[in-house]
Amino acid sequence: MATQVPYESATSGAAARDEVVKILRRFGCESVGFMDDFGDHSVLLAFTHRGRQIQLKASAKGWAQMYLKAKPWSTSMRVTCQQHEQRALQQGLIAVNSILRDWVKGQVTAVECGILSFEAVFMPYILTSDGRPLIERVQEAKLLPPPSQS
Repeated sequence: MATQVPYESATSGAAARDEVVKILRRFGCESVGFMDDFGDHSVLLAFTHRGRQIQLKASAKGWAQMYLKAKPWSTSMRVTCQQHEQRALQQGLIAVNSILRDWVKGQVTAVECGILSFEAVFMPYILTSDGRPLIERVQEAKLLPPPSQS
């Protein structure tokens, strides 16, 4: 039996985005928007909550790599290797929207229930004074130790 890849059967990025907007509006966000970067194969989610601007970029490339590892191209497929890879990227762009929907729903629920603070959940993605997410500044300044080699 073939390995099931999470979100491989997702069919509508638009429906997932609509749900993200509804969740964030109920949460009190003043603005919510998405931007597709077709060259980079990523989706940017941006929103403002109580004056704080949040931006996070989700890459379809990571999902496509997971898919291609689980379902590598073979000569028995009715498409070329390149077509198989392109289809994985296209599905990745749809999957990313569903993943963002589920992630946002979980994070907002954690904040609403008092399990975590807004800052604990969204701090890496809060825009700093230079317009970049905090996580980029932390990485650039090498404020975190590198992961251990296991």
